[in-house]
Amino acid sequence: MKPASDLSNFSDGLATSGGPGALNIDGAPSRLRDFYELTKPRMNFLVVCTMAVGYSMAPHHGHWATLLHAIVGTAMTAAAASVLNQLVEREYDALMPRTRNRPLPGRRVLPGEALAWGASLGVLGVTYLMLLVNLPTALLGAFTLASYVWVYTPMKRVSSLNTIVGAVPGAIPSMMGWTAVTGTIGPEALALFGIMFLWQMPHFLAIAILYARDYAVGGFKMLPVIDPGLRLTSRMIVLYGIALLPMTLMPVGIGMVGSVYLAGATLMGLAFFSYCVSCAVSKDRVDARKLFFASIIYLPLLFGLMMIDKT
Repeated sequence: MKPASDLSNFSDGLATSGGPGALNIDGAPSRLRDFYELTKPRMNFLVVCTMAVGYSMAPHHGHWATLLHAIVGTAMTAAAASVLNQLVEREYDALMPRTRNRPLPGRRVLPGEALAWGASLGVLGVTYLMLLVNLPTALLGAFTLASYVWVYTPMKRVSSLNTIVGAVPGAIPSMMGWTAVTGTIGPEALALFGIMFLWQMPHFLAIAILYARDYAVGGFKMLPVIDPGLRLTSRMIVLYGIALLPMTLMPVGIGMVGSVYLAGATLMGLAFFSYCVSCAVSKDRVDARKLFFASIIYLPLLFGLMMIDKT
Protein backbone atom coordinates (compact mmCIF):
# COMPACT_ATOMS: atom_id res chain seq x y z
CA MET A 1 0.00 0.00 0.00
CA LYS A 2 1.91 2.95 -1.27
CA PRO A 3 2.03 5.30 -4.02
CA ALA A 4 3.41 3.88 -7.36
CA SER A 5 6.22 6.31 -7.04
CA ASP A 6 9.02 5.45 -4.60
CA LEU A 7 10.20 8.59 -2.82
CA SER A 8 13.18 6.64 -1.50
CA ASN A 9 14.55 6.36 -5.05
CA PHE A 10 16.78 9.37 -4.50
CA SER A 11 18.38 7.91 -1.39
CA ASP A 12 18.52 4.23 -2.29
CA GLY A 13 21.62 4.62 -4.42
CA LEU A 14 23.60 6.89 -2.13
CA ALA A 15 25.13 4.06 -0.15
CA THR A 16 26.48 2.50 -3.34
CA SER A 17 28.28 5.57 -4.63
CA GLY A 18 31.45 4.77 -2.78
CA GLY A 19 31.77 1.23 -4.09
CA PRO A 20 31.39 -2.10 -2.32
CA GLY A 21 32.71 -0.80 0.96
CA ALA A 22 30.41 2.20 1.17
CA LEU A 23 27.95 0.42 3.41
CA ASN A 24 30.51 0.20 6.14
CA ILE A 25 30.96 3.95 6.53
CA ASP A 26 28.78 3.94 9.62
CA GLY A 27 29.56 0.36 10.55
CA ALA A 28 27.67 -2.78 9.58
CA PRO A 29 23.92 -2.15 9.47
CA SER A 30 22.14 -3.73 12.39
CA ARG A 31 19.52 -6.39 11.87
CA LEU A 32 16.89 -4.14 13.39
CA ARG A 33 17.78 -1.36 10.99
CA ASP A 34 17.57 -3.73 8.02
CA PHE A 35 14.08 -4.89 8.93
CA TYR A 36 13.10 -1.27 9.52
CA GLU A 37 14.47 -0.22 6.12
CA LEU A 38 12.49 -2.98 4.43
CA THR A 39 9.32 -1.09 5.42
CA LYS A 40 10.49 2.04 3.51
CA PRO A 41 9.47 4.43 6.30
CA ARG A 42 10.17 7.63 4.37
CA MET A 43 7.94 6.68 1.50
CA ASN A 44 5.20 5.27 3.71
CA PHE A 45 5.10 8.53 5.65
CA LEU A 46 3.37 9.96 2.56
CA VAL A 47 0.85 7.11 2.64
CA VAL A 48 -0.07 7.88 6.24
CA CYS A 49 -0.26 11.61 5.53
CA THR A 50 -2.68 11.17 2.61
CA MET A 51 -4.83 8.90 4.77
CA ALA A 52 -4.86 11.62 7.46
CA VAL A 53 -5.98 14.17 4.85
CA GLY A 54 -8.95 11.98 3.98
CA TYR A 55 -9.75 11.65 7.67
CA SER A 56 -9.58 15.39 8.27
CA MET A 57 -11.81 16.19 5.29
CA ALA A 58 -14.59 13.86 6.42
CA PRO A 59 -17.66 15.24 8.22
CA HIS A 60 -16.50 14.63 11.74
CA HIS A 61 -18.38 12.47 14.12
CA GLY A 62 -15.29 10.43 14.87
CA HIS A 63 -12.72 10.64 17.64
CA TRP A 64 -8.98 11.25 17.64
CA ALA A 65 -8.56 7.68 18.83
CA THR A 66 -10.01 6.56 15.49
CA LEU A 67 -7.39 8.58 13.65
CA LEU A 68 -4.63 7.05 15.75
CA HIS A 69 -5.90 3.53 15.05
CA ALA A 70 -6.23 4.34 11.35
CA ILE A 71 -2.63 5.60 11.28
CA VAL A 72 -1.29 2.48 13.00
CA GLY A 73 -3.26 0.07 10.80
CA THR A 74 -2.45 1.93 7.60
CA ALA A 75 1.24 2.15 8.48
CA MET A 76 1.46 -1.59 9.12
CA THR A 77 -0.35 -2.45 5.92
CA ALA A 78 1.78 -0.06 3.87
CA ALA A 79 4.92 -1.47 5.46
CA ALA A 80 3.79 -4.98 4.51
CA ALA A 81 3.41 -3.90 0.87
CA SER A 82 6.94 -2.48 0.88
CA VAL A 83 8.47 -5.62 2.39
CA LEU A 84 6.67 -8.04 0.10
CA ASN A 85 7.41 -5.88 -2.94
CA GLN A 86 11.12 -6.02 -2.20
CA LEU A 87 10.90 -9.76 -1.56
CA VAL A 88 9.44 -10.35 -5.03
CA GLU A 89 11.92 -8.00 -6.71
CA ARG A 90 15.06 -8.94 -4.78
CA GLU A 91 16.80 -10.55 -7.78
CA TYR A 92 16.10 -7.54 -9.98
CA ASP A 93 17.05 -5.06 -7.26
CA ALA A 94 20.44 -6.76 -7.14
CA LEU A 95 21.03 -5.69 -10.76
CA MET A 96 20.45 -1.97 -10.21
CA PRO A 97 23.07 0.27 -8.59
CA ARG A 98 20.54 2.26 -6.56
CA THR A 99 18.93 -0.83 -5.00
CA ARG A 100 21.63 -3.52 -4.93
CA ASN A 101 22.52 -2.83 -1.30
CA ARG A 102 18.99 -3.09 0.05
CA PRO A 103 18.72 -5.70 2.83
CA LEU A 104 17.44 -8.52 0.60
CA PRO A 105 19.77 -8.25 -2.42
CA GLY A 106 22.55 -7.43 0.04
CA ARG A 107 21.75 -10.79 1.72
CA ARG A 108 21.52 -9.27 5.17
CA VAL A 109 17.91 -10.47 5.42
CA LEU A 110 16.88 -13.92 4.16
CA PRO A 111 13.83 -14.31 1.87
CA GLY A 112 12.05 -16.45 4.46
CA GLU A 113 12.58 -13.79 7.10
CA ALA A 114 11.23 -11.09 4.79
CA LEU A 115 8.20 -13.21 3.95
CA ALA A 116 7.40 -13.77 7.62
CA TRP A 117 7.95 -10.07 8.39
CA GLY A 118 5.82 -8.82 5.50
CA ALA A 119 3.02 -11.34 5.98
CA SER A 120 2.86 -10.62 9.70
CA LEU A 121 2.64 -6.88 9.10
CA GLY A 122 -0.08 -7.38 6.50
CA VAL A 123 -2.25 -9.64 8.64
CA LEU A 124 -1.79 -7.46 11.71
CA GLY A 125 -2.46 -4.25 9.77
CA VAL A 126 -5.68 -5.42 8.12
CA THR A 127 -6.92 -7.08 11.30
CA TYR A 128 -6.13 -3.97 13.32
CA LEU A 129 -8.12 -1.81 10.90
CA MET A 130 -11.06 -4.23 10.99
CA LEU A 131 -11.21 -4.44 14.79
CA LEU A 132 -10.34 -0.86 15.80
CA VAL A 133 -11.49 1.25 12.83
CA ASN A 134 -14.16 -0.41 10.67
CA LEU A 135 -14.67 -3.08 8.03
CA PRO A 136 -14.75 -0.82 4.92
CA THR A 137 -11.38 0.67 5.81
CA ALA A 138 -9.92 -2.79 6.43
CA LEU A 139 -11.24 -4.03 3.08
CA LEU A 140 -9.69 -1.06 1.28
CA GLY A 141 -6.41 -1.76 3.04
CA ALA A 142 -6.52 -5.43 2.08
CA PHE A 143 -7.35 -4.58 -1.55
CA THR A 144 -4.52 -2.06 -1.70
CA LEU A 145 -2.00 -4.51 -0.30
CA ALA A 146 -3.08 -7.32 -2.61
CA SER A 147 -3.23 -5.20 -5.76
CA TYR A 148 0.16 -3.65 -5.08
CA VAL A 149 1.99 -6.91 -4.40
CA TRP A 150 0.15 -9.32 -6.71
CA VAL A 151 -0.81 -7.06 -9.63
CA TYR A 152 1.39 -3.97 -9.84
CA THR A 153 4.67 -5.55 -8.75
CA PRO A 154 4.74 -8.37 -11.35
CA MET A 155 3.28 -6.08 -14.01
CA LYS A 156 6.34 -3.82 -13.83
CA ARG A 157 8.22 -6.42 -15.88
CA VAL A 158 5.40 -6.96 -18.37
CA SER A 159 3.90 -3.64 -19.45
CA SER A 160 4.47 0.10 -19.15
CA LEU A 161 0.84 0.32 -18.05
CA ASN A 162 2.11 -0.76 -14.64
CA THR A 163 2.34 2.91 -13.68
CA ILE A 164 -1.40 3.38 -14.14
CA VAL A 165 -2.15 0.17 -12.27
CA GLY A 166 0.21 1.10 -9.43
CA ALA A 167 -1.41 4.51 -9.05
CA VAL A 168 -4.63 2.82 -7.91
CA PRO A 169 -3.28 1.37 -4.62
CA GLY A 170 -1.27 4.57 -4.28
CA ALA A 171 -4.45 6.65 -4.25
CA ILE A 172 -6.62 4.48 -1.99
CA PRO A 173 -5.17 5.58 1.41
CA SER A 174 -6.88 8.97 1.06
CA MET A 175 -10.18 7.10 0.73
CA MET A 176 -9.31 5.02 3.79
CA GLY A 177 -9.11 8.19 5.86
CA TRP A 178 -12.61 9.14 4.73
CA THR A 179 -14.08 5.70 5.38
CA ALA A 180 -12.43 5.59 8.81
CA VAL A 181 -14.86 8.34 9.81
CA THR A 182 -17.92 7.73 7.66
CA GLY A 183 -17.76 4.01 6.90
CA THR A 184 -18.84 4.78 3.31
CA ILE A 185 -17.29 5.83 0.00
CA GLY A 186 -18.94 8.98 -1.30
CA PRO A 187 -18.13 11.50 -4.05
CA GLU A 188 -15.79 13.30 -1.65
CA ALA A 189 -13.68 10.18 -1.20
CA LEU A 190 -13.63 9.65 -4.95
CA ALA A 191 -12.44 13.23 -5.47
CA LEU A 192 -9.53 12.63 -3.10
CA PHE A 193 -8.77 9.38 -4.90
CA GLY A 194 -8.79 11.15 -8.28
CA ILE A 195 -6.40 13.86 -7.13
CA MET A 196 -3.93 11.32 -5.73
CA PHE A 197 -4.23 9.09 -8.79
CA LEU A 198 -3.54 11.83 -11.32
CA TRP A 199 -0.81 13.50 -9.24
CA GLN A 200 1.17 10.27 -9.17
CA MET A 201 1.46 10.05 -12.94
CA PRO A 202 3.68 13.05 -13.77
CA HIS A 203 5.44 12.55 -10.43
CA PHE A 204 6.38 8.97 -11.19
CA LEU A 205 7.13 9.55 -14.88
CA ALA A 206 9.65 12.18 -13.79
CA ILE A 207 11.32 9.60 -11.53
CA ALA A 208 11.23 7.03 -14.32
CA ILE A 209 13.06 9.45 -16.62
CA LEU A 210 15.74 10.01 -13.99
CA TYR A 211 16.21 6.29 -13.38
CA ALA A 212 15.50 4.92 -16.86
CA ARG A 213 18.91 3.25 -17.08
CA ASP A 214 18.48 1.49 -13.76
CA TYR A 215 15.00 0.31 -14.68
CA ALA A 216 16.29 -1.00 -18.02
CA VAL A 217 19.05 -2.97 -16.29
CA GLY A 218 16.52 -4.43 -13.87
CA GLY A 219 14.15 -5.39 -16.67
CA PHE A 220 11.35 -3.06 -15.58
CA LYS A 221 9.21 -1.83 -18.47
CA MET A 222 8.68 1.73 -17.35
CA LEU A 223 7.46 4.05 -20.09
CA PRO A 224 10.77 5.95 -20.51
CA VAL A 225 12.54 2.58 -20.91
CA ILE A 226 10.44 1.47 -23.90
CA ASP A 227 10.16 5.08 -25.12
CA PRO A 228 13.81 6.22 -25.15
CA GLY A 229 13.01 9.32 -27.20
CA LEU A 230 10.46 10.30 -24.51
CA ARG A 231 7.87 11.33 -27.09
CA LEU A 232 5.04 9.31 -25.60
CA THR A 233 6.30 9.92 -22.07
CA SER A 234 6.19 13.67 -22.65
CA ARG A 235 2.65 13.51 -24.00
CA MET A 236 1.54 11.50 -21.01
CA ILE A 237 3.11 13.99 -18.58
CA VAL A 238 1.22 16.85 -20.24
CA LEU A 239 -2.02 14.86 -20.49
CA TYR A 240 -2.05 13.91 -16.82
CA GLY A 241 -0.95 17.42 -15.85
CA ILE A 242 -3.96 18.83 -17.70
CA ALA A 243 -6.34 16.30 -16.19
CA LEU A 244 -5.09 16.99 -12.68
CA LEU A 245 -6.20 20.64 -12.68
CA PRO A 246 -9.97 20.11 -13.05
CA MET A 247 -9.77 17.13 -10.70
CA THR A 248 -8.29 19.35 -7.98
CA LEU A 249 -11.27 21.68 -8.43
CA MET A 250 -13.84 18.92 -7.98
CA PRO A 251 -13.86 19.37 -4.16
CA VAL A 252 -15.17 22.89 -4.80
CA GLY A 253 -18.02 21.63 -6.96
CA ILE A 254 -19.21 19.10 -4.37
CA GLY A 255 -19.00 21.55 -1.47
CA MET A 256 -15.97 20.22 0.37
CA VAL A 257 -14.02 23.49 0.24
CA GLY A 258 -14.53 27.17 -0.43
CA SER A 259 -13.28 30.04 -2.57
CA VAL A 260 -9.87 30.30 -0.91
CA TYR A 261 -9.08 26.77 -1.99
CA LEU A 262 -10.49 27.45 -5.45
CA ALA A 263 -8.11 30.35 -6.00
CA GLY A 264 -5.10 28.64 -4.47
CA ALA A 265 -5.65 25.30 -6.21
CA THR A 266 -6.03 27.03 -9.57
CA LEU A 267 -2.80 29.00 -9.20
CA MET A 268 -0.83 26.04 -7.84
CA GLY A 269 -2.25 23.78 -10.53
CA LEU A 270 -1.17 26.13 -13.29
CA ALA A 271 2.29 26.44 -11.75
CA PHE A 272 2.65 22.66 -11.48
CA PHE A 273 1.42 22.23 -15.04
CA SER A 274 4.14 24.62 -16.22
CA TYR A 275 6.74 22.20 -14.83
CA CYS A 276 5.01 19.36 -16.68
CA VAL A 277 5.21 21.32 -19.93
CA SER A 278 8.86 22.27 -19.37
CA CYS A 279 9.79 18.64 -18.79
CA ALA A 280 7.79 17.49 -21.81
CA VAL A 281 9.30 20.09 -24.12
CA SER A 282 12.93 19.74 -23.09
CA LYS A 283 12.88 15.97 -22.39
CA ASP A 284 15.86 16.71 -20.18
CA ARG A 285 16.85 15.12 -16.89
CA VAL A 286 17.27 18.55 -15.32
CA ASP A 287 13.63 19.43 -16.01
CA ALA A 288 12.52 15.95 -14.92
CA ARG A 289 14.23 16.55 -11.60
CA LYS A 290 12.54 19.95 -11.31
CA LEU A 291 9.17 18.32 -12.01
CA PHE A 292 9.83 15.73 -9.33
CA PHE A 293 10.61 18.33 -6.69
CA ALA A 294 7.70 20.52 -7.82
CA SER A 295 5.38 17.53 -7.35
CA ILE A 296 6.48 16.86 -3.78
CA ILE A 297 6.01 20.54 -2.92
CA TYR A 298 2.69 20.87 -4.73
CA LEU A 299 0.81 18.00 -3.10
CA PRO A 300 1.21 18.95 0.59
CA LEU A 301 0.46 22.59 -0.23
CA LEU A 302 -2.71 21.57 -2.07
CA PHE A 303 -3.92 19.28 0.71
CA GLY A 304 -2.94 21.77 3.38
CA LEU A 305 -5.05 24.46 1.70
CA MET A 306 -7.88 21.97 1.34
CA MET A 307 -7.90 21.27 5.07
CA ILE A 308 -7.68 24.97 5.95
CA ASP A 309 -10.60 25.93 3.72
CA LYS A 310 -12.81 22.94 4.52
CA THR A 311 -16.47 23.97 4.52
